[in-house]
Amino acid sequence: MENRLYVGNLSYSMRDENLQERFSAFGQVSSAKVMMDRDSGRSKGFGFVEMSTPAEAQAAIQGLNGKEVDGRALTVNLARPMEPRSGGGRRY
Repeated sequence: MENRLYVGNLSYSMRDENLQERFSAFGQVSSAKVMMDRDSGRSKGFGFVEMSTPAEAQAAIQGLNGKEVDGRALTVNLARPMEPRSGGGRRY
């Protein structure tokens, strides 16, 4: 998990391919995913990138955190593990 990154404050026009291209300058990108709103089909403004090694992940953090992309300063840091969700189920 030391090579999975959270990327926040993305522009709403950002797509997976753009994200992968941006991070590939810092090493091999295993995956890049911009989270999309299910209803509107628009970016939610954040995503996740998985680099192939922790060293490449650190290089990407140092190179892109706070850097302006598409007029927005990116937030790049290590992704936290997903926390279990409770509830959410409807009762009829």
